[in-house]
Amino acid sequence: MTANLAKPGVDLGIVISDSERSLAFYCGVLGLEHVADMPMPIAGGGTMHRVQCGDSLLKLVKLNEDPPADGGGGIAGGQGYRYLTLTVSNIEDIAATCSDNDVPIAVPVTTIRDGVSILMVEDPDGNWVEFVQLG
Repeated sequence: MTANLAKPGVDLGIVISDSERSLAFYCGVLGLEHVADMPMPIAGGGTMHRVQCGDSLLKLVKLNEDPPADGGGGIAGGQGYRYLTLTVSNIEDIAATCSDNDVPIAVPVTTIRDGVSILMVEDPDGNWVEFVQLG
């Protein structure tokens, strides 16, 4: 069996601790579009802030009761989904904007092979967001 995808992107749910700080990071600092809010009818209730990221959707979920934090830590911080990657064409600008907004930089702009640079930053909950620039 093969999954017959109905759209080219993925939806990623990120449980957050602070709606205002997370929206400020994803929409204010990164410039992604906040498209809607909706109530969360499961997991004890809360609010899902829907943020468009290209063909993908980030679902920033603020629950009514915060679950325990997993500790963040990026790639080596634990098993499971560890980071989100965005392919960009302005990695130096993003690094400067993050620095200007006191966003923790986990990995500064680094060339990992010819024509490929990365930058990794932390969102307000310590989740890593990787930026990759090709060329």
